Amino acid sequence: MNFTLQVWRQKNRDAEGRFVTYQARNISPDASFLEMLDVVNAGLIRKGEDPIAFDHDCREGICGSCGLVIGGRAHGQNKGVATCELRMRSYPDASEISVEPWRAKPFPIIKDLVVDRTALDRIMQAGGFVSVKTGGTPDANAIPVRKEIAEEAMDAAACIGCGACVAACKNGSAMLFVAAKVSQLALLPQGHPERKERVERMIAQMDAEGFGACSNTYACEAECPKQISVEHIARLNREFLRAKVM
Repeated sequence: MNFTLQVWRQKNRDAEGRFVTYQARNISPDASFLEMLDVVNAGLIRKGEDPIAFDHDCREGICGSCGLVIGGRAHGQNKGVATCELRMRSYPDASEISVEPWRAKPFPIIKDLVVDRTALDRIMQAGGFVSVKTGGTPDANAIPVRKEIAEEAMDAAACIGCGACVAACKNGSAMLFVAAKVSQLALLPQGHPERKERVERMIAQMDAEGFGACSNTYACEAECPKQISVEHIARLNREFLRAKVM
């Protein structure tokens, strides 16, 4: 398969960026989008040119590193997959595809397609944890949790923190990310003692980082590679109101 790529190139966060055209030739239909970029970069290196910088790590849809806006969509056109899971057979042969970094004020561009997403780390550091010492691994049945509650908590915990929800939102909101991280602990008894401080601190840090307000368009849910439900945003709002009246 052959593709024409319009790739955003930017030397650093202070430099002016622009789209540059590249040809991706003889790409396997089974190749992932990142593997296709590897092929393009190998050609650039052979010619002595600067390769395209992009984030990646596990390449298994687990780490959340591989965020790209592909054809105007966070992680590309397929639902429920990260960029590293997107296969080139998803696009017709001879397609022209644009490739951009996440576009959000709290995600400054480092180089090309790489953005600084440490704002999400700081939100987690503000309260996305249980701080008590739990000792050794407790027995699985020591604290009974209803099956439906455990499953909902696991659904929220599936969030990989990639930032697609921010990139998809017209306001650059991180509400789905914060909601998932608050929900996974608010639903379980282990997270209850710190639930008030947790939601207040995480929302305060989210606002301090410059993320926008929720736009209620559900774009975040539509583009989330783990298909986190916006129902968790409703729980986040309830947790925050509860914290304010306690």
